[in-house]
Amino acid sequence: MTHYPLDQYGLIRRGAALDAAFADNQLAAAVKRGDLVRLYPGVAVENSTDFDGHDGAQRLHKLKAIALSTSGDPERRLPLSHASAAAVHGLPLLKPNIERVHVTNGRESGGSIRNIRHIHSGVVTDEELAEVDGVLVTRIERTAVDVATSGDFAQALTVFDHALRAGADRTLIEKTLAGRRRQGVRIARRALRHADSRSESVGESWSRAQMIEAGLPTPRLQGEFRGRTGRYRADYDWDEKLVGEFDGMVKYGRLLEPGRTVTDTVVQEKLREDELRALGVVVARWTWSVLEEGELVDLLRPWLERLNLLPGSRRLPA
Repeated sequence: MTHYPLDQYGLIRRGAALDAAFADNQLAAAVKRGDLVRLYPGVAVENSTDFDGHDGAQRLHKLKAIALSTSGDPERRLPLSHASAAAVHGLPLLKPNIERVHVTNGRESGGSIRNIRHIHSGVVTDEELAEVDGVLVTRIERTAVDVATSGDFAQALTVFDHALRAGADRTLIEKTLAGRRRQGVRIARRALRHADSRSESVGESWSRAQMIEAGLPTPRLQGEFRGRTGRYRADYDWDEKLVGEFDGMVKYGRLLEPGRTVTDTVVQEKLREDELRALGVVVARWTWSVLEEGELVDLLRPWLERLNLLPGSRRLPA
């Protein structure tokens, strides 16, 4: 295994690599083989399966954003913003725009799109700036507003959910939105009204966005149930009659405890579901593919009708 010199962010800088007796042709060959990923001229990172999938792409984008932000003349450095600032803040996003690194120029005009950078125009006050691990970014409230006003309702709800979960100030978000007159503000304001810090994942936020847009009753989030062998929290529930769970094999991977397998966790989830059903609760489950296909509302609506949980619905025979 090749041991490259790493900086505080885990990045490989050309200057440090040359000092460690690596030649330019060695670094170029490592990039060509796929051992290294070039993030920015003179900056690379060791390739890893950590960069696979939706979450992995955002992790890689974070490093790319840091590489750009910490290279070149510090006096001319623009703050990271939008999805790039969100990555540095650790905010999970729904289908983020991470093809380029986003920065904001602090002026009313002058935005542009280049090979690596998307330069947004817009005034940024000192109060809207923050430093995270030495990286200049828009503070979390400004970042959430920038992302929310650039996307659709589900994307706006997702970023607001997770910004609030990370400790963002809702009043400050409202104040920042109040100063906007651009396209996307109406959608963002609506999303903020529904934002809830109890949402624990992008999938949970996207699920709720689809419920809201379809006009389904608002569920309770992370409600607690007492089963025969313990207490259980549910992603969503309606009057403790219907429980909704966003999950799938991807979810189980992050739930694993030391010494436990995915099979162990699946069995535990099945037992948990059996205990909820023993309480007379109906359990509906769905995965990412259901959200992608827009099938969630069709899955939930019949149960909501059957359990008399829709406004004006009549109880149907079992």
